[in-house]
Amino acid sequence: MKSTLLRQVARASATPVRAPTFTAATRVPFSQTEKTATHLPHARNFSNGAILKEKAPKDDADHNKHDEYSTSGKPGAFEHEGQHSRTDNRIKVEYPEEDNLPASKPVQGRGGFHFKRTLASFSLEGRVGVVTGGARGLGLVMSQALVVSGADVAIVDLNKDEAARQAEELMKHFREENPGAENIPKVTAHYADVSSPESVNAAIAEIVADHGKIDNLVTSAGFTENFDAIQYPFDRMQKLWGVNVNGTYLFAIGVAKHLMERKAPGSVVFIGSMSGSIVNVPQPQAPYNAAKAAVRHLASSLAVEWAHAGIRVNCISPGYMLTALTKKILDDNPELANKWTSLIPQGKMGRPEDLMGAVTFLCSDASGYVTGADLRVDGGYTVT
Repeated sequence: MKSTLLRQVARASATPVRAPTFTAATRVPFSQTEKTATHLPHARNFSNGAILKEKAPKDDADHNKHDEYSTSGKPGAFEHEGQHSRTDNRIKVEYPEEDNLPASKPVQGRGGFHFKRTLASFSLEGRVGVVTGGARGLGLVMSQALVVSGADVAIVDLNKDEAARQAEELMKHFREENPGAENIPKVTAHYADVSSPESVNAAIAEIVADHGKIDNLVTSAGFTENFDAIQYPFDRMQKLWGVNVNGTYLFAIGVAKHLMERKAPGSVVFIGSMSGSIVNVPQPQAPYNAAKAAVRHLASSLAVEWAHAGIRVNCISPGYMLTALTKKILDDNPELANKWTSLIPQGKMGRPEDLMGAVTFLCSDASGYVTGADLRVDGGYTVT
């Protein structure tokens, strides 16, 4: 090492082309370095390019032009400043009452016999899955994913009549797509107000009575509203948090207790949102974003807390999904479609069926070593 350093110093001193850009600092004991190094007459730190910058010719015209793009420029110098990254308080979307919610349909052609090879560990045969908010939208499609993968399913919803209708539809579709099948998944409907501990406990007891056990939980019950934060009615915000956060927590601990009493492993999948990681624009929805951030971190926290019991807890964070309700929102606010898709690297909104593989993976043994994860299904929205 010393001989190499000496050769480098000798070579530098013998080269007449240019003078050295630095001189070696005088060696100072460690305890004195901090006090004295800056005062040494021959000591000099390595250059980071500042010297070259000083010698470079300065073009004031270019400097001033580009300076307008920095914080030293005048705010509002350009029309485009921040226009694609702000909320718009003119956008207001109130979640419909139960009677006005659009109905959803099971996905066509996603089950049935097939000859494509896949891992056996993706199968959910012999399992019982619970899907909250399973009568519509994303919840319905994820209920169908569990059924197609062989699980018995309990659909939990505030509207039990709609849940019962969809339970019959799912079993009907399975029979049509699997003619001659001997084992038809059992799909049942159950009422629950997920924000109420009593209602949640009653629903879980009913499900266990009907199915004998619970192996998987998917917490899809939730909703979003768009209000400027200052104008958001507090009672509606409490309801939003009650369903999205409290409902997720209550069902999770109820199912976890059941699994621990059985001393059985299980998988819990929270349905969060990319809104738990980013701030959506242009629609204002601060309480919803915060609620979904809570759901995402709750999944991580419970994953650690319940790992000893063999209970895995993960989160799926969908991006913009074209559900029946989303279509209704876009009918009322058509400008949002262009805005949303302009911010998605893949350039398109997702479909509910794009979540079928994700939820099956996280519920199945194929994800046996996955816990505390946040699986974002958003077309790349959150990575830009």
